[in-house]
Amino acid sequence: MERNDNARQLADWLRDQLTRRGYDLGPRGGGQTRFANESGLGRATVSRMLGGHGATDTRVLAQLAAALHVPLGEVLVRAGIATDAELGRIAHPDPGPRRITPEQAAEELGISDEQARRLFVSMVETLQRTPPPTERSAEQ
Repeated sequence: MERNDNARQLADWLRDQLTRRGYDLGPRGGGQTRFANESGLGRATVSRMLGGHGATDTRVLAQLAAALHVPLGEVLVRAGIATDAELGRIAHPDPGPRRITPEQAAEELGISDEQARRLFVSMVETLQRTPPPTERSAEQ
């Protein structure tokens, strides 16, 4: 989506939000001015956003989110700065690879022979305690 499309999307969303909250956005309704005064945003800023000229300053968008009592993430998505997927990755980061014990590794590898299993576990535990080669060479 291009910048103009993002600005138009934000404008449409903001217009809908303000209308649903009782702001009269008609030519003589005074809704823009009233919202600007109540939100602490400049009247020109509100007019610019409603006119489809966007807002890329995240401080302005944060102030808009606070004034509308909506999550900042929703406003960032509406402004085209972030996507729902990006917000999802922030909210629920990938925990990375799971850690398993040597015994669990032996089980998952299908090592069923008891002697082979003990040897495998012992080797893994030894390797886990042994510093990497770069650390060993520095110690010598």
